[in-house]
Amino acid sequence: MTAISISKRGTITLPPEIRRALGLDLAKNPMMLVEMRSGGVFLQAAEAMPVRDIPIETINEWIAEDERGAEAFWGKAGKA
Repeated sequence: MTAISISKRGTITLPPEIRRALGLDLAKNPMMLVEMRSGGVFLQAAEAMPVRDIPIETINEWIAEDERGAEAFWGKAGKA
């Protein structure tokens, strides 16, 4: 566990060893996803990239996964 300070503006700085461990130092456009969870905050490394740079196979996998999830949801919702 590492304690880090928060500026008056709410800015935090991740220590270099954490940035390296998350691969943020290698990312072209590093970002963090922030999620509130029961009494705390969860940070997850992310990277912004243009859609044109995502392989079509990956996009098709995302669409198929989304369709499976929707089918599972609506299948269950229809049975209620």
